[in-house]
This record gives sequence, C-alpha cells and structure tokens, in this order.
Amino acid sequence: MSVGDIALVVSAVLLVAGAGVLAGLEVAVSRVSRVRVEELVREERPGAQRLQKVLAEPPRYLNLLLLLRVAAEIAAVSLATVLLAARIDVGWRAVVIATVVMTLVSYVFIGVAPRTIGRQQAESVALRGSGLVLALAKVFGPLPRLLILVGNALTPGKGFREGPFASEAELRDLVDLAEKGKVIEHGEREMIHGVFELGDTLVREVMVPRPDIVFIEKDRTVRQALALALRSGFSRIPVIGENSDDVLGIAYLKDLVRRQQELGDAAGRVPVLEAARPAPFVPDSKAADELLREMQARRTHVAIVVDEYGGTAGLVTIEDILEEIVGEITDEYDRELPPVEQIDEESYRVTARLPVDDLAQLFDVELDVEDVETVGGLLAHVLGRVAIPGSTAQIGGLVLKAERAAGRRNQIGTVVVTRETPPEEAEEPVDAEEPESRREARERRREGRGSERITPDPGTSENPAA
Repeated sequence: MSVGDIALVVSAVLLVAGAGVLAGLEVAVSRVSRVRVEELVREERPGAQRLQKVLAEPPRYLNLLLLLRVAAEIAAVSLATVLLAARIDVGWRAVVIATVVMTLVSYVFIGVAPRTIGRQQAESVALRGSGLVLALAKVFGPLPRLLILVGNALTPGKGFREGPFASEAELRDLVDLAEKGKVIEHGEREMIHGVFELGDTLVREVMVPRPDIVFIEKDRTVRQALALALRSGFSRIPVIGENSDDVLGIAYLKDLVRRQQELGDAAGRVPVLEAARPAPFVPDSKAADELLREMQARRTHVAIVVDEYGGTAGLVTIEDILEEIVGEITDEYDRELPPVEQIDEESYRVTARLPVDDLAQLFDVELDVEDVETVGGLLAHVLGRVAIPGSTAQIGGLVLKAERAAGRRNQIGTVVVTRETPPEEAEEPVDAEEPESRREARERRREGRGSERITPDPGTSENPAA
C-alpha cells in the first residue's frame, strides 16, 4: 500500500469520526432543555453560556451540523470508492463494495453509536461540544441558510424559512416512539400532542356556541341574577342589552353573593348591570394558545367571542382551552349514569345525549323534528332557549323535564320523560229541558275541537307543543 493509499484510508476514517461527532452533537443539542441550561448558567458550569447561545437559535446551528455531517459522510464514501477502484479492475465492483462497506460503517459509527451517546449524555455532550458548534458557525457563516433558500426556490410551494429538518412531525414521531418504548405513558403522549395541536386550534373550535349560553337581561335585579346562577349552575353569566349580540358585561357569582349580602332586601331592586364586570372580547379566528397566554396575563377566566360581523359567536373560558390539552374536566358531582332508567310505568330518566330516535322507540311515538339528534337538543329546540334544571316542554305526547346539570359547562345531563295523559272530558248529562238546538251546537263545538294542546311555558308567552 502506497503513501497515497494510506492517506486516503486515514482521511476516510477521520471523516467518519467527524461525522459521528457531528451526529452526536446534533442529537444532544436538540434534546437538552433550555430551562436546564439556564440552571447551569446560574451554577456557572463550564460551557453553559456557549450552549445558551446555541439554544437561542436552534435551527441555525442544527442545520449547520446536519450539512457538515452529510458532507463528511459523502466525502468518506467517495474516498473509499477511489481507494477500491485502484485495487479492483472492474469499476462497478468497486462501487458496490464501497457502498456496502460504507453503509455498514455509517450505520454503526454515525447512525447508532454517536446518537445513542448524544441521547444518554445529552447535557454533558452539548456542554463540551457547544464551543465547536459556535466555531463552525463562524467559519461557515450563512452557508446553510443559503442552501435552504436554494432548496426552497427549487421546491414547489412556500417552503420553510428555517429549513424542514427540525419539524413538528419529527417531534411527534419521537413522542410516539417514546410511548412504544414505555418511556412515557399514554396519557402523557396525549397531552404532548394536545400541546402541539393547540397552536393550530382557533377559538371558534373550543368556545361554547351562542345557543348554549345562558344570558340575563340588564334590567333584571341582583337577586334574580343570583337565583339564575344557582339554578343554572353557572358562576359567570353574560349581561345583555337589546339582544344577545349586545353584551354589556359579565355577572360573577361571587360579586352577586357579595352584593346580596351588602344590599339585603334592596338587592331585589338593584339592576344586575351595576354588579357586572366589563366583558373582554376576542375574535373567533384568534389562536387558542395565544388567547391562553393573554388570559393568564390579564387574570381573566372568561371572554366573549365575536364573529367577523361583530356579533356574539360564543363564550370561551380558560378551562375550555385547557381541555384541549388535558382532556375533559369533570367535577365531584359528575357520575356515570345509564342511558335509560325506568322510574315508573309512564316515566323514564334518560341522558341528554340519548338519540331522539331511541326516545321515540322507547315510548312508541313519532317525533318529527329536523336538525335535532339528542334529547337535550330536542328540549332546547322546543323551549327556544337554553334549558336549565326545571325547564319543561311538551312534544309528541311526551313531557320533557330537565332534571340536573352535568359536566363543567353545566349542560343538562338527565331529562325525565313522561307520557302525557290528557284529562278525560267528563260526560255531561243531557238535560231534558235543554233545547235541542243548544245541545246540537254544543256537540258541534266539541267535535270541532283540535287535538293539539297549547301549554304556556314559564318565562315565555305561549310555547306551542306539537
């Protein structure tokens, strides 16, 4: 073997070793925590300040490490091919052998060993290699960014300004692999994915829509507002003016209780608007994670969501946003109930989520209602407003009564359904002395009566029940 061949071998080995070091640094820098680095800076650990500079711009340095690692691997493969081509007469055999050998070498000494060390010893590797990363950045400067711009120009679409190498999809894959490897639990994986999805979630997707909001008019009194809060189970009730698009403020249960205690009997004369607080408004196109940060900074727990025309689209609370991360939040009053529970021969307790078709089949009646799928929706549809515990409606020969609220949003959880039994008309005795014409007129009136009954609903004028 000549001196030139030895130089090629040594160069290839050094390039493989360099590529391995760069691969380990790439993994270590991507895994180390910024919070931990800040602690190391306070502890005055060697290299902590340099590492802090690296983590201030992760894409810049990670893209540089990736570029140099790829260049080192290709250079090593090229040197190995040149070395074997000088020893083997047939050129394609040299290419095949060089490819197989360098693939195995790259997989073991670049893909596996350095990355394993970088993951296991992320903190120490990142601290020791931060100086090298900064030095390489000074030498090569804007080269990675220039190549990213070239790649984006050749690629259809908008591209990525910082490069696609450290993407959210890769992080999601790492989380899934961590769950499969029993590193994290299933619930932790769901929470991490929830954090990723929160950045792509709009307020309109997590808000309580306007039809499900319980409002109170501004001319109602403090005592009436307190009674409504106790009945509905809501601790924050929007106060409206002319209509639901005219939200003037929000009445808080704690404020109502305090004013009731201070005013005594006068609470029945003081308008609720005097006890309401200003209502914050947010557009329905706002990002949920941005709203969460604003609500934390302002120390507010509720906001009115408006649409593009300025009308009230819904209401959002800080708990609505947190549920996107941690899942549904329940309280100590929530318990699992059977979908149907018989009370007596003519009455059943059903969940508000029971399909309307199942209710009709249960009582053997026809409920021809469009755009309504559940019993809770049917009750609200007949009432024409949000149902609260105690609300009653009649439809299709059935009496629906909202029984109790459930869940954090205090929506109706169970409904008591009873078959309507119309009072039988008493048989009136025939008076022999009554003129025949009067009896005939009364019979005609009786035969002309319709079967439909109209029952006034509390709090409204007349609510026709089908």
